[in-house]
Amino acid sequence: MNTLLVTGGAGFIGANFVRMVLDEHKDIKVVNLDVLTYAGNLENLDGYLDRDNHVFVKGDICDEVLVKKLLEDHDVDCIVNFAAESHVDRSITGPKIFIDTNVTGTLTLLQAARDKQVTRFLQVSTDEVYGSLGKEGMFTETTNLSPNSPYSASKASADHLVAAFGHTFGLPYNITRCSNNYGAYQFPEKLIPLMINNALHDKALPVYGDGMNVRDWLFVYDHCTAIWKVLTEAKAGQVYNIGGCNEKPNLEVVKLILAHLNKPESLIQYVKDRPGHDQRYAIDASKLMTELHWAPSVTFEQGIARTIDWYLAHSDWLNHIVSGDYQNYYDSMYQGR
Repeated sequence: MNTLLVTGGAGFIGANFVRMVLDEHKDIKVVNLDVLTYAGNLENLDGYLDRDNHVFVKGDICDEVLVKKLLEDHDVDCIVNFAAESHVDRSITGPKIFIDTNVTGTLTLLQAARDKQVTRFLQVSTDEVYGSLGKEGMFTETTNLSPNSPYSASKASADHLVAAFGHTFGLPYNITRCSNNYGAYQFPEKLIPLMINNALHDKALPVYGDGMNVRDWLFVYDHCTAIWKVLTEAKAGQVYNIGGCNEKPNLEVVKLILAHLNKPESLIQYVKDRPGHDQRYAIDASKLMTELHWAPSVTFEQGIARTIDWYLAHSDWLNHIVSGDYQNYYDSMYQGR
């Protein structure tokens, strides 16, 4: 691999991946394509935009002409697709953009990758495509896809497209399905940065239902190292689950954040549950651990402490991020609840 196209490389996970590659694999050229919507921000790449082996391009993955030109001009041989609309609540209030970006955008990339004959296409997906679990069991790579929200349905559709291009056109691909990520540069619409930000400002912390929905939490750096393992070591056509081995009810996570910040639990405000809220996700990542010898580098307690400390040290970034779209969105969402 010489040149890597990273889509969505100014978003939360994508930016962390780009930073990791540029820091740890300096012989790789990274072409970074991001449309810079509300959750994609050049501040997430501060200090990396002027790297000699990093080319940032503002653009949409649905733009066929632009995508083909980037692949040809930079002789791209691998693609990692992070670009996605990813917030479940937004997919409920406005599902169309999720189809446009997550399905049509992925199709555009696949067609260009097929024509360019790239050596690997890696689709970054989510455990939400599997649906919801009961109190027992875990998602494996052979679990049937059963998405329950417009967001997860759009990601499942994209996964099927990727596999179909592999079967029909011989496109070398991998699909990774991760559990809930947390860490630096996460847009504060997601649970952990939202709770950190609200607690810092002594605002109510909105918790859906009884707060007992369970998620497996994955530190974003560990997710990035797993993707790199799959990209560089896995056989084409394989799907890998990536999990942090940290199942936690949402309420437990919120209380841990409050304790770390020395804030009272009276800030917790229980709000009406969202439609179709999956009860539990749990990832079996044993295939990845066994075949590619990957393992998480931190426990949840270590990772959440690092994450909270990062947000405390980057209050300017956080204040800037929440000053616009985010604040209006959440003020309207939780008004009157």
